Amino acid sequence: QVQLVESGGGLVQAGGSLRLSCAASRRTFSPYTMGWFRQAPGKEREFVAYISWNGGRTYYADSVKGRFTISRDNTKNTVYLQMNSLKPEDTAVYYCAADPNYNDSPAERTYRYWGQGTQVTVSS
Repeated sequence: QVQLVESGGGLVQAGGSLRLSCAASRRTFSPYTMGWFRQAPGKEREFVAYISWNGGRTYYADSVKGRFTISRDNTKNTVYLQMNSLKPEDTAVYYCAADPNYNDSPAERTYRYWGQGTQVTVSS
């Protein structure tokens, strides 16, 4: 059974920080590319960031570059998203996803496994 479980979401004021975690079952984590996506109310899901299987490559959406940092700890089967300087427009459900084919891509279609999401709300 493939499982990705996100945690760490919540309500924060603009300018604040949150760290999201995504815990994966052992068979689905290493050595997959891991990504974070988000979906705001009334909008399509969009790419946020990805990290390669060994952490050597990361890539961010322009909207979060310089504010968000993706990282992973393969010994704990966990990927993180550190979010700083949060803005109200960052409000969304955040999803982690796993790509078993090393695509290292921001394209949603390359990610096979998805978590259930965690809500992030940024108040102004």
